[in-house]
Amino acid sequence: MRRMSTPHGVGIGWRPEISGFVAGLPGLRFVEVIAESVPTAGPAPHELVELRDRGVAVVPHGVRLSLGSAEPVDPDRVAHLAAVAQLLAAPLVSEHIAFVRAGGLEAGHLLPLPRTHEAIDAVCANISRAQADLPVPIALEPIAALFDWPDDDLDEAAFLTEILERTSALLLLDVANVYANARNRGTDPLALLDRLPLERVAYLHVAGGAEGGGFYHDTHADPIGQEVLELLTEVCARHRPPAVLLERDGRYPPAAELRAELDAVATACGFPEVT
Repeated sequence: MRRMSTPHGVGIGWRPEISGFVAGLPGLRFVEVIAESVPTAGPAPHELVELRDRGVAVVPHGVRLSLGSAEPVDPDRVAHLAAVAQLLAAPLVSEHIAFVRAGGLEAGHLLPLPRTHEAIDAVCANISRAQADLPVPIALEPIAALFDWPDDDLDEAAFLTEILERTSALLLLDVANVYANARNRGTDPLALLDRLPLERVAYLHVAGGAEGGGFYHDTHADPIGQEVLELLTEVCARHRPPAVLLERDGRYPPAAELRAELDAVATACGFPEVT
């Protein structure tokens, strides 16, 4: 199976609920699928195969590797991610700078790492273990965190930059996460962008969110706010990435609204529309 080209332009997260909508986008160049949702014992979902075969890059996005765990990354989980990448002829895979398990317990949620040198050592070791068994490059996504650990001794820019400098991994920068973290911490998102190695960005994420309980939540189930779109424009003005992907994971709007949101993302980055 030939490899698809590196993702470029505007893409959307593939979900079964909107598979028909996604298949009908004439200018679509790439999609992202949750890696753990793809079985490897048999053929891939036919909708993904059809996208792949028409030249749409399909990127497996992992949520369970737990790269930030103190214990070594689970080889079975790495093997599954590698198998999905091969099945879909993926140009790369992506995962989170986070942990989901510790001491044999599963959190069921992406949890933030303490921003310490010890945590950097652990996550870099696990990235290296994963890279050794993956057939394609990996891009790392910093998460939206509702809390910071009290023993942090690095800020987010220094923490992320050191991880990228010590590995050959790429960066998956989620603009909605940058906005959410800055809003909840009371910091300036542009100050973070100015210190990140944006030349390492493989692609961007963008999604909607909402206020709740005194926090801004990256919900993936609400429309993208104007402030997030403006931040997306700021990112692309600093170093235009090859691609940006819209994430939507619930409360799917009518097709016309989803098309308008994709067009707004394209406009914010100066990419051709996919609709």
